[in-house]
Amino acid sequence: MSTQLGTRTVLARHLPRRAHLSLVRYASDIPKRVALRGEGILTSPRFNKGTAFTEREREDFGLVGRLPYRVNTLEEQCERAYAQLSSRDHPLRKNTFLQSMKDQNWVLYYALLKKHLKETVPIVYTPTQADAIANYSNLFRRSEGLYLSYPDKDTMEEAFLRQITGREVDLVVVTDSEAILGIGDQGVGGIAISAAKSVIYTLIGKVDPSRTLAVALDVGTNNENLLHDPLYVGWQKPRIQGQEYDDFVDKFVQLVRKHLPHSLLHFEDFGVANAHRLLRRYRSVHSVFNDDIQGTGAVTLAGAMSAVGVTGSSLHEQRIVIYGAGTAGLGIATQLRDAMVAIDGASVEDATRRFYCIDRPGLLTDDLPAGLMRDDQHEWARPAAEWTGERNGKDRIDLIDVVRKIKPTMLVGTSTHAGAFTEEVIRTMASNIERPIIFSLSNPSRLVEVHPHDANAWTEGRALLATGSPFPPAKMPSGRDYPIAECNNALIYPGLGFGAVLSRSREVTDNMIIAGARRLAALSPALTDPDNSLLPDLQDAPDVNLEIAVAVAEQAIEDGTAGVSWAKEEVRDRAKEKIWEPVYQEYVFDENGDR
Repeated sequence: MSTQLGTRTVLARHLPRRAHLSLVRYASDIPKRVALRGEGILTSPRFNKGTAFTEREREDFGLVGRLPYRVNTLEEQCERAYAQLSSRDHPLRKNTFLQSMKDQNWVLYYALLKKHLKETVPIVYTPTQADAIANYSNLFRRSEGLYLSYPDKDTMEEAFLRQITGREVDLVVVTDSEAILGIGDQGVGGIAISAAKSVIYTLIGKVDPSRTLAVALDVGTNNENLLHDPLYVGWQKPRIQGQEYDDFVDKFVQLVRKHLPHSLLHFEDFGVANAHRLLRRYRSVHSVFNDDIQGTGAVTLAGAMSAVGVTGSSLHEQRIVIYGAGTAGLGIATQLRDAMVAIDGASVEDATRRFYCIDRPGLLTDDLPAGLMRDDQHEWARPAAEWTGERNGKDRIDLIDVVRKIKPTMLVGTSTHAGAFTEEVIRTMASNIERPIIFSLSNPSRLVEVHPHDANAWTEGRALLATGSPFPPAKMPSGRDYPIAECNNALIYPGLGFGAVLSRSREVTDNMIIAGARRLAALSPALTDPDNSLLPDLQDAPDVNLEIAVAVAEQAIEDGTAGVSWAKEEVRDRAKEKIWEPVYQEYVFDENGDR
Protein backbone atom coordinates (compact mmCIF):
# COMPACT_ATOMS: atom_id res chain seq x y z
CA MET A 1 0.00 0.00 0.00
CA SER A 2 1.39 3.42 -0.86
CA THR A 3 1.64 6.07 1.81
CA GLN A 4 -0.77 8.29 -0.07
CA LEU A 5 -3.39 5.59 -0.52
CA GLY A 6 -3.06 4.63 3.13
CA THR A 7 -3.62 8.21 4.26
CA ARG A 8 -6.65 8.71 2.08
CA THR A 9 -8.14 5.42 3.18
CA VAL A 10 -7.83 6.42 6.84
CA LEU A 11 -9.09 9.94 6.07
CA ALA A 12 -12.20 8.62 4.38
CA ARG A 13 -12.86 6.25 7.27
CA HIS A 14 -12.22 8.95 9.86
CA LEU A 15 -14.60 11.60 8.50
CA PRO A 16 -18.07 11.59 10.06
CA ARG A 17 -20.78 10.60 7.63
CA ARG A 18 -22.60 13.92 7.83
CA ALA A 19 -19.45 15.74 6.69
CA HIS A 20 -19.93 14.28 3.21
CA LEU A 21 -23.59 15.35 3.13
CA SER A 22 -23.43 18.89 4.50
CA LEU A 23 -24.42 21.60 2.06
CA VAL A 24 -22.04 24.48 2.77
CA ARG A 25 -21.92 27.68 0.75
CA TYR A 26 -18.26 28.60 0.30
CA ALA A 27 -17.20 32.25 0.24
CA SER A 28 -15.88 31.72 -3.30
CA ASP A 29 -19.44 30.97 -4.49
CA ILE A 30 -20.61 34.49 -3.56
CA PRO A 31 -19.87 37.41 -5.95
CA LYS A 32 -17.16 39.69 -4.55
CA ARG A 33 -17.75 43.45 -4.45
CA VAL A 34 -14.56 45.28 -5.43
CA ALA A 35 -13.91 49.04 -5.56
CA LEU A 36 -10.72 48.96 -7.67
CA ARG A 37 -10.72 49.54 -11.44
CA GLY A 38 -8.21 49.69 -14.28
CA GLU A 39 -4.58 49.69 -13.24
CA GLY A 40 -5.62 49.48 -9.57
CA ILE A 41 -7.17 46.03 -9.87
CA LEU A 42 -4.42 44.73 -12.18
CA THR A 43 -1.72 45.67 -9.68
CA SER A 44 -3.56 44.23 -6.66
CA PRO A 45 -2.32 40.67 -6.06
CA ARG A 46 -5.44 40.01 -4.01
CA PHE A 47 -7.87 40.81 -6.83
CA ASN A 48 -5.85 40.47 -10.05
CA LYS A 49 -6.95 37.65 -12.37
CA GLY A 50 -4.73 38.53 -15.30
CA THR A 51 -6.08 36.97 -18.50
CA ALA A 52 -8.84 35.22 -16.54
CA PHE A 53 -11.02 38.34 -16.18
CA THR A 54 -14.27 37.56 -17.99
CA GLU A 55 -15.61 39.73 -20.82
CA ARG A 56 -18.22 41.22 -18.49
CA GLU A 57 -15.62 41.96 -15.82
CA ARG A 58 -13.32 43.58 -18.39
CA GLU A 59 -16.14 45.93 -19.33
CA ASP A 60 -17.17 46.73 -15.75
CA PHE A 61 -13.65 47.23 -14.42
CA GLY A 62 -12.22 49.24 -17.32
CA LEU A 63 -9.89 46.49 -18.52
CA VAL A 64 -10.79 46.32 -22.23
CA GLY A 65 -7.58 47.10 -24.09
CA ARG A 66 -5.47 46.58 -20.97
CA LEU A 67 -5.42 42.80 -21.48
CA PRO A 68 -4.94 40.55 -24.53
CA TYR A 69 -8.21 39.44 -26.15
CA ARG A 70 -8.46 35.81 -25.05
CA VAL A 71 -9.94 34.84 -21.69
CA ASN A 72 -7.98 32.04 -20.01
CA THR A 73 -9.12 29.58 -17.37
CA LEU A 74 -7.18 29.23 -14.13
CA GLU A 75 -6.12 25.78 -15.31
CA GLU A 76 -4.62 27.25 -18.49
CA GLN A 77 -2.82 29.91 -16.49
CA CYS A 78 -1.39 27.22 -14.18
CA GLU A 79 -0.15 25.24 -17.18
CA ARG A 80 1.64 28.31 -18.56
CA ALA A 81 3.08 29.25 -15.16
CA TYR A 82 4.32 25.72 -14.47
CA ALA A 83 6.16 25.65 -17.80
CA GLN A 84 7.84 28.93 -16.84
CA LEU A 85 8.70 27.58 -13.38
CA SER A 86 10.14 24.38 -14.86
CA SER A 87 12.42 26.37 -17.17
CA ARG A 88 14.29 27.73 -14.12
CA ASP A 89 17.26 25.46 -13.47
CA HIS A 90 18.02 26.29 -9.83
CA PRO A 91 15.79 26.20 -6.71
CA LEU A 92 16.63 29.82 -5.82
CA ARG A 93 15.62 30.96 -9.32
CA LYS A 94 12.39 29.03 -8.90
CA ASN A 95 11.86 30.70 -5.53
CA THR A 96 12.37 34.15 -7.07
CA PHE A 97 9.94 33.35 -9.90
CA LEU A 98 7.25 32.21 -7.47
CA GLN A 99 7.79 35.26 -5.28
CA SER A 100 7.22 37.45 -8.32
CA MET A 101 4.01 35.55 -9.11
CA LYS A 102 2.82 35.98 -5.53
CA ASP A 103 3.36 39.73 -5.85
CA GLN A 104 1.10 39.74 -8.93
CA ASN A 105 -1.73 37.24 -8.44
CA TRP A 106 -2.51 35.35 -5.23
CA VAL A 107 -5.04 32.95 -6.69
CA LEU A 108 -2.74 31.82 -9.51
CA TYR A 109 0.20 31.55 -7.10
CA TYR A 110 -1.64 29.35 -4.62
CA ALA A 111 -3.39 27.32 -7.32
CA LEU A 112 0.00 26.49 -8.85
CA LEU A 113 1.48 25.54 -5.47
CA LYS A 114 -1.56 23.40 -4.66
CA LYS A 115 -1.38 21.57 -7.98
CA HIS A 116 2.33 20.76 -7.48
CA LEU A 117 2.44 20.79 -3.69
CA LYS A 118 5.24 18.32 -2.94
CA GLU A 119 7.45 19.88 -5.60
CA THR A 120 6.87 23.51 -4.64
CA VAL A 121 6.72 23.49 -0.83
CA PRO A 122 10.52 22.90 -0.58
CA ILE A 123 10.97 25.90 -2.89
CA VAL A 124 8.77 28.42 -1.08
CA TYR A 125 9.59 27.05 2.39
CA THR A 126 12.48 25.01 3.73
CA PRO A 127 15.12 24.36 2.43
CA THR A 128 15.21 26.89 -0.45
CA GLN A 129 13.72 29.75 1.54
CA ALA A 130 16.84 29.71 3.71
CA ASP A 131 18.95 30.61 0.67
CA ALA A 132 16.50 33.35 -0.27
CA ILE A 133 16.69 34.79 3.25
CA ALA A 134 20.49 34.64 3.31
CA ASN A 135 20.47 36.73 0.12
CA TYR A 136 17.56 38.95 1.14
CA SER A 137 19.27 42.33 0.87
CA ASN A 138 20.90 41.48 -2.45
CA LEU A 139 17.63 40.17 -3.92
CA PHE A 140 15.39 42.87 -2.42
CA ARG A 141 12.71 44.17 -4.80
CA ARG A 142 9.68 45.10 -2.75
CA SER A 143 8.44 44.92 0.84
CA GLU A 144 6.34 41.95 1.93
CA GLY A 145 5.02 42.73 5.38
CA LEU A 146 5.51 44.96 8.40
CA TYR A 147 9.05 45.98 9.41
CA LEU A 148 9.26 47.28 12.99
CA SER A 149 12.75 48.65 13.63
CA TYR A 150 14.16 49.50 17.02
CA PRO A 151 15.13 53.09 16.14
CA ASP A 152 11.46 53.72 15.27
CA LYS A 153 10.10 52.25 18.50
CA ASP A 154 8.37 55.49 19.49
CA THR A 155 6.20 55.40 16.34
CA MET A 156 5.56 51.65 16.37
CA GLU A 157 1.83 52.00 16.93
CA GLU A 158 1.40 54.33 13.95
CA ALA A 159 3.27 51.93 11.68
CA PHE A 160 1.23 49.01 13.01
CA LEU A 161 -2.08 50.79 12.45
CA ARG A 162 -1.15 51.76 8.90
CA GLN A 163 -0.84 48.06 8.11
CA ILE A 164 -4.07 46.85 9.72
CA THR A 165 -6.54 49.73 9.39
CA GLY A 166 -9.45 48.67 7.20
CA ARG A 167 -8.40 45.03 7.36
CA GLU A 168 -9.54 42.01 9.33
CA VAL A 169 -6.44 40.17 10.53
CA ASP A 170 -6.71 36.67 12.00
CA LEU A 171 -3.05 35.67 11.99
CA VAL A 172 0.19 37.53 12.79
CA VAL A 173 3.49 35.72 12.13
CA VAL A 174 6.45 37.48 13.74
CA THR A 175 10.19 36.81 13.93
CA ASP A 176 13.20 38.58 15.38
CA SER A 177 15.32 36.63 12.87
CA GLU A 178 17.89 35.33 15.34
CA ALA A 179 17.60 31.61 14.53
CA ILE A 180 16.47 31.27 10.91
CA LEU A 181 16.07 27.77 9.44
CA GLY A 182 19.36 26.43 10.69
CA ILE A 183 21.37 29.36 9.24
CA GLY A 184 21.20 31.59 12.29
CA ASP A 185 20.93 35.35 12.59
CA GLN A 186 19.70 36.91 9.33
CA GLY A 187 18.63 40.33 10.54
CA VAL A 188 15.74 41.97 8.74
CA GLY A 189 15.80 39.21 6.08
CA GLY A 190 13.81 37.14 8.53
CA ILE A 191 10.66 38.83 7.25
CA ALA A 192 10.82 36.24 4.48
CA ILE A 193 10.35 33.38 6.96
CA SER A 194 7.32 35.12 8.45
CA ALA A 195 5.95 35.48 4.91
CA ALA A 196 6.77 31.85 4.06
CA LYS A 197 5.00 30.58 7.18
CA SER A 198 1.98 32.67 6.22
CA VAL A 199 2.05 31.06 2.77
CA ILE A 200 1.93 27.58 4.32
CA TYR A 201 -0.95 28.66 6.57
CA THR A 202 -2.86 29.56 3.40
CA LEU A 203 -1.72 26.72 1.15
CA ILE A 204 -2.18 23.92 3.68
CA GLY A 205 -4.25 25.45 6.48
CA LYS A 206 -6.59 27.32 4.08
CA VAL A 207 -6.34 30.60 5.98
CA ASP A 208 -7.37 33.61 3.87
CA PRO A 209 -4.10 35.35 2.83
CA SER A 210 -5.73 38.77 3.07
CA ARG A 211 -6.22 38.12 6.79
CA THR A 212 -2.56 37.38 7.57
CA LEU A 213 0.28 39.72 8.51
CA ALA A 214 4.01 38.94 8.33
CA VAL A 215 6.18 40.94 10.74
CA ALA A 216 9.92 41.35 11.33
CA LEU A 217 11.15 42.86 14.59
CA ASP A 218 14.39 44.49 13.46
CA VAL A 219 16.39 44.59 16.67
CA GLY A 220 19.77 44.63 14.92
CA THR A 221 21.96 41.70 13.99
CA ASN A 222 25.08 39.98 15.27
CA ASN A 223 25.81 38.56 11.83
CA GLU A 224 29.20 40.08 10.98
CA ASN A 225 28.63 39.70 7.25
CA LEU A 226 25.44 41.76 7.45
CA LEU A 227 27.01 44.33 9.74
CA HIS A 228 29.62 45.01 7.07
CA ASP A 229 27.47 44.57 3.97
CA PRO A 230 26.94 47.97 2.26
CA LEU A 231 23.73 46.63 0.68
CA TYR A 232 22.14 45.40 3.93
CA VAL A 233 18.64 46.91 4.19
CA GLY A 234 18.08 46.52 7.94
CA TRP A 235 19.22 48.41 11.04
CA GLN A 236 22.97 47.87 10.86
CA LYS A 237 23.75 47.65 14.58
CA PRO A 238 24.45 44.78 17.01
CA ARG A 239 21.34 43.18 18.51
CA ILE A 240 19.77 44.87 21.50
CA GLN A 241 19.54 42.67 24.56
CA GLY A 242 18.15 42.52 28.07
CA GLN A 243 15.49 45.00 29.16
CA GLU A 244 15.68 46.99 25.92
CA TYR A 245 14.86 43.87 23.95
CA ASP A 246 12.08 42.77 26.31
CA ASP A 247 10.45 46.21 26.27
CA PHE A 248 10.51 46.36 22.46
CA VAL A 249 8.95 42.90 22.08
CA ASP A 250 6.39 43.66 24.77
CA LYS A 251 5.37 46.89 23.06
CA PHE A 252 4.65 44.91 19.89
CA VAL A 253 2.73 42.17 21.72
CA GLN A 254 0.59 44.73 23.52
CA LEU A 255 -0.30 46.33 20.15
CA VAL A 256 -1.47 42.94 18.89
CA ARG A 257 -3.51 42.40 22.06
CA LYS A 258 -5.01 45.89 21.85
CA HIS A 259 -5.87 46.08 18.14
CA LEU A 260 -6.19 42.40 17.16
CA PRO A 261 -7.50 40.77 20.34
CA HIS A 262 -8.87 37.66 18.59
CA SER A 263 -5.84 36.98 16.40
CA LEU A 264 -3.32 34.17 16.65
CA LEU A 265 0.22 35.44 17.28
CA HIS A 266 2.76 33.01 15.85
CA PHE A 267 6.37 33.39 17.09
CA GLU A 268 8.89 32.10 14.55
CA ASP A 269 12.65 31.47 14.69
CA PHE A 270 13.41 33.37 17.89
CA GLY A 271 16.76 32.51 19.45
CA VAL A 272 17.12 29.79 22.04
CA ALA A 273 17.62 32.31 24.87
CA ASN A 274 14.27 33.98 24.15
CA ALA A 275 11.91 31.48 22.53
CA HIS A 276 10.80 29.51 25.60
CA ARG A 277 10.61 32.45 27.97
CA LEU A 278 8.56 34.59 25.55
CA LEU A 279 6.15 31.72 25.03
CA ARG A 280 5.79 31.27 28.80
CA ARG A 281 5.33 35.00 29.30
CA TYR A 282 2.54 35.53 26.78
CA ARG A 283 0.71 32.24 26.23
CA SER A 284 -1.72 32.81 29.11
CA VAL A 285 -2.68 36.35 28.04
CA HIS A 286 -3.18 35.91 24.29
CA SER A 287 -3.54 33.19 21.68
CA VAL A 288 0.19 32.62 21.14
CA PHE A 289 1.99 29.81 19.33
CA ASN A 290 5.68 29.04 18.76
CA ASP A 291 6.17 26.64 15.88
CA ASP A 292 9.80 25.81 16.72
CA ILE A 293 8.71 24.64 20.17
CA GLN A 294 5.07 23.57 19.91
CA GLY A 295 4.80 22.76 16.20
CA THR A 296 7.95 20.65 16.16
CA GLY A 297 6.85 19.04 19.39
CA ALA A 298 3.33 18.34 18.11
CA VAL A 299 4.32 16.71 14.82
CA THR A 300 6.94 14.62 16.62
CA LEU A 301 4.35 13.65 19.21
CA ALA A 302 2.05 12.48 16.41
CA GLY A 303 4.87 10.40 14.92
CA ALA A 304 5.71 8.97 18.34
CA MET A 305 2.06 8.10 19.03
CA SER A 306 1.92 6.31 15.69
CA ALA A 307 5.15 4.44 16.49
CA VAL A 308 4.03 3.28 19.94
CA GLY A 309 0.77 2.21 18.34
CA VAL A 310 2.81 -0.07 16.06
CA THR A 311 4.80 -1.47 18.98
CA GLY A 312 1.71 -1.94 21.14
CA SER A 313 3.13 0.12 23.99
CA SER A 314 2.37 3.54 25.51
CA LEU A 315 4.27 6.82 25.50
CA HIS A 316 4.90 6.57 29.22
CA GLU A 317 6.70 3.24 28.76
CA GLN A 318 9.35 4.77 26.50
CA ARG A 319 12.92 5.61 27.42
CA ILE A 320 13.64 8.66 25.29
CA VAL A 321 16.98 10.22 24.39
CA ILE A 322 16.83 13.79 23.08
CA TYR A 323 20.09 14.54 21.27
CA GLY A 324 20.23 18.32 20.90
CA ALA A 325 18.50 20.05 23.82
CA GLY A 326 17.83 23.37 22.09
CA THR A 327 14.52 25.04 21.25
CA ALA A 328 13.28 22.17 19.10
CA GLY A 329 14.61 19.36 21.28
CA LEU A 330 13.13 20.69 24.50
CA GLY A 331 9.92 21.56 22.67
CA ILE A 332 9.64 17.91 21.68
CA ALA A 333 10.46 16.73 25.20
CA THR A 334 7.83 19.05 26.66
CA GLN A 335 5.16 17.96 24.19
CA LEU A 336 5.83 14.26 24.75
CA ARG A 337 5.83 14.77 28.52
CA ASP A 338 2.55 16.70 28.38
CA ALA A 339 1.01 13.85 26.42
CA MET A 340 2.22 11.28 28.96
CA VAL A 341 0.47 13.29 31.66
CA ALA A 342 -2.73 13.96 29.68
CA ILE A 343 -3.12 10.58 27.96
CA ASP A 344 -1.37 8.08 30.22
CA GLY A 345 -2.12 9.75 33.55
CA ALA A 346 1.51 10.03 34.62
CA SER A 347 2.68 12.72 37.02
CA VAL A 348 4.88 15.47 35.61
CA GLU A 349 7.79 14.26 37.75
CA ASP A 350 7.45 10.66 36.63
CA ALA A 351 7.06 11.64 32.97
CA THR A 352 10.15 13.85 33.14
CA ARG A 353 12.18 10.85 34.31
CA ARG A 354 11.54 9.13 30.95
CA PHE A 355 13.88 11.62 29.20
CA TYR A 356 17.65 11.79 28.81
CA CYS A 357 18.71 15.08 27.21
CA ILE A 358 22.13 15.49 25.61
CA ASP A 359 23.60 18.82 24.53
CA ARG A 360 27.04 20.40 24.12
CA PRO A 361 28.28 19.35 27.60
CA GLY A 362 27.06 15.79 27.02
CA LEU A 363 24.22 14.33 29.08
CA LEU A 364 22.60 17.05 31.16
CA THR A 365 23.21 16.18 34.82
CA ASP A 366 22.60 18.23 37.94
CA ASP A 367 26.31 18.49 38.80
CA LEU A 368 27.36 20.35 35.64
CA PRO A 369 29.31 23.55 36.40
CA ALA A 370 27.41 26.83 36.31
CA GLY A 371 27.07 28.27 32.84
CA LEU A 372 27.05 24.94 30.99
CA MET A 373 23.25 24.67 31.10
CA ARG A 374 20.65 27.23 30.11
CA ASP A 375 17.82 28.03 32.51
CA ASP A 376 15.30 26.03 30.48
CA GLN A 377 17.49 22.91 30.59
CA HIS A 378 17.74 22.50 34.36
CA GLU A 379 14.44 20.69 34.82
CA TRP A 380 15.66 17.97 32.40
CA ALA A 381 18.98 17.32 34.17
CA ARG A 382 19.48 13.77 35.41
CA PRO A 383 20.75 13.09 38.96
CA ALA A 384 24.53 12.85 38.75
CA ALA A 385 24.48 9.88 41.15
CA GLU A 386 22.94 7.74 38.38
CA TRP A 387 26.08 8.11 36.25
CA THR A 388 29.03 7.65 38.58
CA GLY A 389 30.18 4.46 36.86
CA GLU A 390 29.83 5.91 33.35
CA ARG A 391 31.99 8.93 34.13
CA ASN A 392 35.04 6.83 34.94
CA GLY A 393 37.20 9.94 35.03
CA LYS A 394 35.64 11.50 31.92
CA ASP A 395 34.46 15.10 31.80
CA ARG A 396 31.24 14.21 29.98
CA ILE A 397 28.75 11.42 29.39
CA ASP A 398 28.33 10.85 25.67
CA LEU A 399 25.51 9.44 23.55
CA ILE A 400 26.95 5.94 23.36
CA ASP A 401 27.32 5.86 27.17
CA VAL A 402 23.63 6.72 27.54
CA VAL A 403 22.52 4.18 24.92
CA ARG A 404 24.49 1.38 26.58
CA LYS A 405 23.19 2.15 30.06
CA ILE A 406 19.50 2.95 29.61
CA LYS A 407 18.71 0.88 26.46
CA PRO A 408 16.49 3.60 24.92
CA THR A 409 13.35 2.77 22.98
CA MET A 410 13.30 6.14 21.21
CA LEU A 411 16.13 8.30 19.87
CA VAL A 412 15.36 11.87 18.76
CA GLY A 413 17.95 14.00 17.00
CA THR A 414 17.63 17.80 16.81
CA SER A 415 21.33 18.64 17.00
CA THR A 416 22.37 19.46 13.38
CA HIS A 417 25.32 17.17 14.23
CA ALA A 418 25.57 15.17 11.01
CA GLY A 419 26.23 11.47 11.53
CA ALA A 420 25.95 11.61 15.33
CA PHE A 421 23.86 8.43 15.38
CA THR A 422 26.72 6.17 14.39
CA GLU A 423 26.51 2.52 13.41
CA GLU A 424 27.66 1.61 16.92
CA VAL A 425 24.91 3.72 18.49
CA ILE A 426 22.18 2.32 16.25
CA ARG A 427 23.26 -1.32 16.49
CA THR A 428 23.62 -1.06 20.28
CA MET A 429 20.13 0.40 20.54
CA ALA A 430 18.66 -2.22 18.19
CA SER A 431 20.25 -5.09 20.11
CA ASN A 432 18.04 -4.32 23.10
CA ILE A 433 14.66 -3.64 21.48
CA GLU A 434 12.57 -5.18 18.72
CA ARG A 435 11.31 -1.99 17.02
CA PRO A 436 13.66 0.93 17.80
CA ILE A 437 12.09 4.34 17.18
CA ILE A 438 14.64 6.62 15.50
CA PHE A 439 13.76 10.20 14.59
CA SER A 440 16.69 12.10 13.01
CA LEU A 441 15.02 15.47 12.58
CA SER A 442 17.80 17.98 11.87
CA ASN A 443 17.49 20.14 8.78
CA PRO A 444 18.68 20.42 6.07
CA SER A 445 19.07 16.80 4.99
CA ARG A 446 22.88 16.94 4.97
CA LEU A 447 22.78 17.54 8.74
CA VAL A 448 20.69 14.52 9.78
CA GLU A 449 22.04 12.53 12.69
CA VAL A 450 21.72 9.35 10.63
CA HIS A 451 20.66 8.72 7.06
CA PRO A 452 17.42 6.73 7.30
CA HIS A 453 18.69 4.14 4.82
CA ASP A 454 21.64 3.43 7.12
CA ALA A 455 19.40 3.23 10.19
CA ASN A 456 17.15 0.83 8.30
CA ALA A 457 20.09 -1.35 7.26
CA TRP A 458 21.75 -1.36 10.70
CA THR A 459 18.49 -2.53 12.31
CA GLU A 460 17.70 -5.15 9.64
CA GLY A 461 14.57 -3.18 8.67
CA ARG A 462 13.15 -3.15 12.22
CA ALA A 463 13.46 0.59 12.94
CA LEU A 464 10.47 2.92 12.91
CA LEU A 465 11.87 5.99 11.20
CA ALA A 466 11.10 9.68 10.74
CA THR A 467 13.24 12.53 9.43
CA GLY A 468 12.98 16.30 9.29
CA SER A 469 13.57 16.44 5.52
CA PRO A 470 12.17 14.31 2.70
CA PHE A 471 14.06 11.10 1.88
CA PRO A 472 13.30 8.35 -0.63
CA PRO A 473 11.98 5.03 0.70
CA ALA A 474 14.39 2.54 2.24
CA LYS A 475 14.50 -1.15 1.29
CA MET A 476 13.22 -3.73 3.74
CA PRO A 477 14.97 -7.14 3.90
CA SER A 478 11.99 -8.49 1.94
CA GLY A 479 12.76 -6.09 -0.89
CA ARG A 480 9.71 -3.98 -0.17
CA ASP A 481 9.95 -0.20 0.09
CA TYR A 482 9.63 1.38 3.53
CA PRO A 483 8.38 5.00 3.21
CA ILE A 484 10.29 7.37 5.48
CA ALA A 485 7.92 9.62 7.43
CA GLU A 486 8.75 13.28 7.02
CA CYS A 487 8.29 14.94 10.40
CA ASN A 488 7.40 18.22 8.74
CA ASN A 489 5.75 20.91 10.86
CA ALA A 490 3.58 21.73 7.85
CA LEU A 491 1.65 18.54 8.61
CA ILE A 492 0.24 20.11 11.75
CA TYR A 493 0.92 23.79 12.50
CA PRO A 494 -1.41 25.20 9.79
CA GLY A 495 -4.27 23.14 11.24
CA LEU A 496 -3.39 24.10 14.81
CA GLY A 497 -3.41 27.75 13.79
CA PHE A 498 -6.61 27.52 11.76
CA GLY A 499 -8.33 25.74 14.65
CA ALA A 500 -7.30 28.50 17.06
CA VAL A 501 -8.46 31.21 14.63
CA LEU A 502 -11.70 29.39 13.85
CA SER A 503 -12.62 29.02 17.52
CA ARG A 504 -11.31 32.51 18.40
CA SER A 505 -9.64 30.84 21.34
CA ARG A 506 -8.23 33.13 24.03
CA GLU A 507 -5.13 30.95 24.26
CA VAL A 508 -3.56 27.93 22.63
CA THR A 509 -3.79 25.33 25.38
CA ASP A 510 -1.75 22.17 25.79
CA ASN A 511 -4.98 20.20 25.37
CA MET A 512 -5.60 21.85 21.99
CA ILE A 513 -2.12 20.92 20.76
CA ILE A 514 -2.45 17.35 22.01
CA ALA A 515 -5.87 17.09 20.34
CA GLY A 516 -4.29 18.13 17.04
CA ALA A 517 -1.43 15.65 17.44
CA ARG A 518 -3.84 12.83 18.30
CA ARG A 519 -5.90 13.57 15.20
CA LEU A 520 -2.75 13.54 13.04
CA ALA A 521 -1.63 10.26 14.60
CA ALA A 522 -5.08 8.80 13.91
CA LEU A 523 -4.50 9.47 10.20
CA SER A 524 -1.20 7.59 10.09
CA PRO A 525 -0.83 5.07 7.23
CA ALA A 526 0.94 2.82 9.76
CA LEU A 527 -2.45 2.21 11.39
CA THR A 528 -3.45 0.08 8.43
CA ASP A 529 0.03 -1.33 7.76
CA PRO A 530 2.72 -1.28 10.51
CA ASP A 531 5.48 -1.20 7.88
CA ASN A 532 4.11 1.92 6.23
CA SER A 533 4.96 5.55 6.98
CA LEU A 534 4.36 6.80 10.52
CA LEU A 535 2.88 10.05 9.20
CA PRO A 536 0.69 11.04 6.25
CA ASP A 537 2.26 12.11 2.98
CA LEU A 538 2.82 15.85 2.55
CA GLN A 539 0.60 15.74 -0.55
CA ASP A 540 -2.34 15.02 1.78
CA ALA A 541 -1.45 17.86 4.16
CA PRO A 542 -4.39 20.16 3.24
CA ASP A 543 -6.99 17.47 4.02
CA VAL A 544 -5.07 16.34 7.09
CA ASN A 545 -4.79 19.88 8.45
CA LEU A 546 -8.51 20.48 8.05
CA GLU A 547 -9.05 17.47 10.30
CA ILE A 548 -6.53 18.87 12.78
CA ALA A 549 -8.24 22.28 12.74
CA VAL A 550 -11.59 20.68 13.54
CA ALA A 551 -10.06 18.70 16.43
CA VAL A 552 -8.32 21.80 17.82
CA ALA A 553 -11.45 23.98 17.63
CA GLU A 554 -13.55 21.25 19.23
CA GLN A 555 -11.02 21.04 22.07
CA ALA A 556 -11.06 24.84 22.54
CA ILE A 557 -14.83 24.68 22.92
CA GLU A 558 -14.49 21.80 25.38
CA ASP A 559 -11.76 23.66 27.33
CA GLY A 560 -13.93 26.77 27.56
CA THR A 561 -11.33 29.02 25.92
CA ALA A 562 -13.23 29.50 22.64
CA GLY A 563 -14.69 32.89 21.81
CA VAL A 564 -17.59 31.42 19.81
CA SER A 565 -20.97 30.15 20.93
CA TRP A 566 -21.14 27.07 18.69
CA ALA A 567 -21.59 23.51 19.79
CA LYS A 568 -18.76 21.09 18.99
CA GLU A 569 -21.02 19.41 16.42
CA GLU A 570 -21.05 22.62 14.34
CA VAL A 571 -17.28 23.01 14.04
CA ARG A 572 -16.76 21.07 10.83
CA ASP A 573 -19.34 23.04 8.86
CA ARG A 574 -18.07 26.31 10.33
CA ALA A 575 -14.57 25.39 9.20
CA LYS A 576 -15.78 24.67 5.68
CA GLU A 577 -17.45 28.07 5.54
CA LYS A 578 -14.21 29.84 6.52
CA ILE A 579 -11.64 28.02 4.39
CA TRP A 580 -9.98 29.92 1.56
CA GLU A 581 -9.39 28.12 -1.73
CA PRO A 582 -7.40 29.46 -4.72
CA VAL A 583 -10.29 29.88 -7.14
CA TYR A 584 -11.40 32.95 -9.05
CA GLN A 585 -14.45 34.60 -7.55
CA GLU A 586 -16.93 36.52 -9.67
CA TYR A 587 -16.39 40.27 -9.25
CA VAL A 588 -19.00 43.04 -9.15
CA PHE A 589 -17.88 46.67 -9.20
CA ASP A 590 -18.95 48.60 -6.10
CA GLU A 591 -17.45 51.93 -5.02
CA ASN A 592 -17.94 50.83 -1.43
CA GLY A 593 -16.44 47.38 -1.98
CA ASP A 594 -13.10 45.93 -0.92
CA ARG A 595 -9.82 47.50 -1.94
